[in-house]
Amino acid sequence: MSQATRGPPYAPTTAGLGGQPTLSLDVPLCAVFLLLYLCFGTVNATIFVRNLRRGHKFLFSWFLVAFCLLRIITCALRIAWATEPRNIQVIITANIFVNVGIIFVYVINLFFAYRILCARQPEIGWSRILHYGLVALLVVMMIAIFLLISMVVFSSYTLSSYYLRVARDCQLFGLTYFTFIVAMAPVILATSYILPKSSTPQHFGKGEMHLKSIILAVSCVLCALIAGFKAGVTWSHPRPRADPAWFHSKACFYCFGFMLEIIILTLFLVAEIDQRFHIPNGSTKRRSYHSHQVEEAEVFESRPDTAREASVESAMSEKESV
Repeated sequence: MSQATRGPPYAPTTAGLGGQPTLSLDVPLCAVFLLLYLCFGTVNATIFVRNLRRGHKFLFSWFLVAFCLLRIITCALRIAWATEPRNIQVIITANIFVNVGIIFVYVINLFFAYRILCARQPEIGWSRILHYGLVALLVVMMIAIFLLISMVVFSSYTLSSYYLRVARDCQLFGLTYFTFIVAMAPVILATSYILPKSSTPQHFGKGEMHLKSIILAVSCVLCALIAGFKAGVTWSHPRPRADPAWFHSKACFYCFGFMLEIIILTLFLVAEIDQRFHIPNGSTKRRSYHSHQVEEAEVFESRPDTAREASVESAMSEKESV
C-alpha cells in the first residue's frame, strides 16, 4: 500500500500547477533553471559584497540572492519529486516553495515605487501615515505567508471536507493578497506622476527618474503576470488530478513562473538597480535623500560670513600649531 493511501500525510487529490514532474521533461528543465538561478544568485552576492566593501549598502541585492536560493531549492525539490513521485513530504515542500519564493521580488517592487514617490512627491512620500501604512502591508504579508505555508501542510494531514475548505480559503487569501501587493507598486508609481509636480523634488541613485520608472513598470507588469496567473489558477474550480485544465500544464507552469522570473532577474542586473535605486544611509530618519555630507555643506554655506571666516581662521591656527 502506498504512502498516499496510508496517510497522513495524504497526496493531493486535485490538479496542481505544473502537474507531477517527469524524468524526461521536468528534470532537464529544472536542471537548466537551477543553473540559471545559481548564476544570478552568485552575481548578486558578488555585487552585494563589492558594494558593501565600498560603503554602498544595498540590501535588495541580498533579497535577490535569497530569492535565487529559494528557487534553487524549488528546482531541486521538483527534480526529487520526479525521481520519487510517492514521497508526500517532498510534494508538500515543493508546492510551498513554488508560491513563496517570488515574494522577495514583490517586496522589491513595492519599495522601489515608494522611493520614487518620496523623490517626486516628498510631502506625501515622507509622511508618517504612508510610512506606517507600508509597514502594515508588510506585516499582513508575513501573516499571509504563514497562513499559506501552514495551510498547505495542514491540508495534507486531514481528509475532512470542512477543514480542507478552510485551508483552501486561507490559501486563496494569501495568493490574493500577494496579487494586491503586486498591484500596489504600479499604483504608487502612477500616483507619483499623476499628482501635481512637487516644488521640492528630490533625487536618488544614478540616472534619470523616468528610466527608473520604466524599469520598475516593466518589472511590475511581469510580476502581475506571475501573481495574477497563480491567483487565477487557485480561484478556479478544483479539478481532479486525472483531469487537469489547460492552465495546469507544464508549459504554463514554466512560462508564467521560472521564465518570467529569469527575465526579471536579467532586467535588474542589466539595469544596475544597485546603482539606480540606491539611497543614502539614514534617508528614512531624515526624510530626505540628501546625504549627511551634503546637508553639512549646505549648512556651512548658509552661515553668516563672520561665522565662516571664524571657522577658516580656526582651521588655519590648528594647522600652524601642528
